[in-house]
Amino acid sequence: MKFKQLVAAGLMLSVAGMAKSAQESEFVVSDIKIEGLQRVALGAALTYLPVKVGDEMNSFRIAQAIRSLYASTHFESIEVLRDGDILVVKVKERPTISNIILEGNDDIKDEQLQESLDGSNIRLGEPLDKTVLTSIENGLKDFYYSIGKYNADVSAIITPLPRNRVDLKLLFEEGDAAKIEQINIVGNSIFDDATLFEQMELKFDAPWWDFLSETRYQKQTLTGDMETVTSYYKDRGYLKFDIESTQVSMTPEKAGIYVTLNIDEGEQYKVSEVELVGELLGHEDYLKLVLPITPGELYNQAEVTYTEEFISKYFGRFGYAYPSVTTIPDINEEDKTVKLTLSVDPGKRIYVRRINFEGNIGTADEVLRQSVTQMEGAWLSNATLESSKNALSRLTYMESVDFDTVRLPGEDDKVDVNFSVKEQASGSFNAGIGYGDRTKLSLQAGIQQDNFLGTGKRIALNLSTTSYQKSAQVSYTDPYFTIDGISLGGTIGYSEFDGESAGFIQYNSKQYSVGANVGYPIDEFNRINFGLTYSNVELFQSTSYEQTTRFYNQFVDESNPDDSIKYDSFLASVAWIRSTLNRGVFPTAGSSQRASFSITTPNSDVNYFKTEVDTKFYFPLSRNQRWSFLARLKLGYGNGYGTANGVDQILPFNQNFGAGGNDSLRGFENNTVGPRGVQLTPSPIFDIDGNVIYGSPVNDTVTISSRSLGGNAMILGGVELIVPTPFVEADFDNSVRTSLFVDVGNVWDTEFRYDRYKDLTLNQQFNNDPLEDYSDYKLYRASGGLSVQWLSPMGPMVFSFSKAIESREGDDTKFFSFNIGQTF
Repeated sequence: MKFKQLVAAGLMLSVAGMAKSAQESEFVVSDIKIEGLQRVALGAALTYLPVKVGDEMNSFRIAQAIRSLYASTHFESIEVLRDGDILVVKVKERPTISNIILEGNDDIKDEQLQESLDGSNIRLGEPLDKTVLTSIENGLKDFYYSIGKYNADVSAIITPLPRNRVDLKLLFEEGDAAKIEQINIVGNSIFDDATLFEQMELKFDAPWWDFLSETRYQKQTLTGDMETVTSYYKDRGYLKFDIESTQVSMTPEKAGIYVTLNIDEGEQYKVSEVELVGELLGHEDYLKLVLPITPGELYNQAEVTYTEEFISKYFGRFGYAYPSVTTIPDINEEDKTVKLTLSVDPGKRIYVRRINFEGNIGTADEVLRQSVTQMEGAWLSNATLESSKNALSRLTYMESVDFDTVRLPGEDDKVDVNFSVKEQASGSFNAGIGYGDRTKLSLQAGIQQDNFLGTGKRIALNLSTTSYQKSAQVSYTDPYFTIDGISLGGTIGYSEFDGESAGFIQYNSKQYSVGANVGYPIDEFNRINFGLTYSNVELFQSTSYEQTTRFYNQFVDESNPDDSIKYDSFLASVAWIRSTLNRGVFPTAGSSQRASFSITTPNSDVNYFKTEVDTKFYFPLSRNQRWSFLARLKLGYGNGYGTANGVDQILPFNQNFGAGGNDSLRGFENNTVGPRGVQLTPSPIFDIDGNVIYGSPVNDTVTISSRSLGGNAMILGGVELIVPTPFVEADFDNSVRTSLFVDVGNVWDTEFRYDRYKDLTLNQQFNNDPLEDYSDYKLYRASGGLSVQWLSPMGPMVFSFSKAIESREGDDTKFFSFNIGQTF
């Protein structure tokens, strides 16, 4: 207060002195001169001066002129003089900031400091107001004190430069944070110190191995711990619990802190009655049924808060977006009970005037509106807004989505809803590189755009060439072909496949296909897709195996048995898709399920069916969802139906399931897990003339291929612990993901007859692998490791470091794999 009086007195004396220098006589200004200008233009300076030629000057007008010039923030000192009838203003401009140097700040990032300086108009090219520096220094010191660094110091050093410029240097001496030497709790008898210390984040005397304990004093953490202890008591019936006082003292050298909490535990209370009052809009009976507070139980502050939030959200579903729910306790000290009266005022029903979008640079507004279920002109529903946010977040070209409601001035029943979105790359360059013990180097490439020209339509042109496949495919999907959300899509494709190079047995195929699909939404989470695909397949088997011959022989031309076979098929499919994931890419919460069934029509050359189920569950482990747990399971089964030439049809071997690689079992080479090809060689016997005849089948020999041919049944599963990526800030969690995983699974052949071959001689001339029962689903594989995924500008990149935990003789394992593409 005295300081303010001194400043006021000084200003009055300054003004009085300047007025005296102007000879304290009134005069009419005939001209105005401003001296000392360097950077500020004369015209600009005159605009700051509330005086013009012809005005009559007096002491009041002089003081007004000085205040106006100072308010422009350009001048460090101002002097007003009179030369006859000429008004002379002498100024000294504030120096311009040429450079800002931050040194020694480890606890505060440069970006945070610069943001704070910008708020005080301390930035490059601006005039330096030295009076602001003191408040900035003190504010920064207060911050360091709040985190226990009582020896910290912040100094602003100004270095003059030519042409009235300065360098501003903020020098930080942060020091070490004071360590908590002891925490004392006084007044507790119901819960002992150890129990209460377990609830607190601040610790003292932590063992050396508990490196995660917070032993440094921080004011904000202590405040949070006090709220936690208060909640601990009040959630157990101690309604009147109170922390009466808090003492924080430090050692003379400011290196240690002693904290003392004086508490009053009070008595334990039970709830005697719960009453709902106010305007309940006819929902009283329902609310009474679902209220979580039960009379006769201990008072629980958490349940009271949850009940208030539940009622608020419940009325929010019906357009009452700003209800007031207040709990009024009526305490009976005689029997230690409390009657809770929930007073409800729903307020006015709120309607949405307009829905706005911001941040969507490449995506058109109408595309985003297709996913928003909250309608303009309808009442505001918090449930509908949340579902709209989730639907937008599940779009693969959205990185983050948020919304807020803005009440309109003068309108107490209308709001605007503003959705703020952040887009991410919707196109991907789909490429991969891998190395295996047998397949060696493999490459692939492709292009896909999930948000073509901002329309939300998916267009893909995949021209892929790898060591085992060459393919070209054009696909198109319009997810909102109709306003009701019916989708329409189609594909045209061609592929050449080399089974041996892909890790399968030796066969080659060519396929032409064309298909169409249509999808129907059931609700915001579920939809059903129907599809029909025509395929023309040419298949060549360079080496015959017992499992493939049965299918292959159906189409072989007996006059030219070495020629390839050809067949046509019409594959009809139906799929149920459900997703409650919180994001389309890198989800951390929710689940997704997909169940599909496909079958060739009876007029096809081959008759078979396949069914698959794929499910994933994400469980957040932390409030910010940087830690999350993923559990996944994938099942598949296929087989033939009907007969051909009196023989039961089976699943074409080129439709078998495969396992191994980044999409299934990491740690194993692509498609190498599962049944191997079995070749049966009859044992020859020579007659007396030297002619070859074949003896008993028990003398036949069996050769096992080094390659897998897949199977008609599959089970794959795994768990993953999603963790924060080291050295990557939380802002990039939507772009980079790190996880620790365990993969388990197997592929088997339900049609394999192990008893036919188990007692035969095994020919190990070309392969030392044993003959196993390929119909046994228990011959599982397992692997574990580390995976890092990065949503790069070229598309998703996946780096996997894997170790086989459970493998079989002859399995092709690999430690490292790297892929670019849509693999998750």
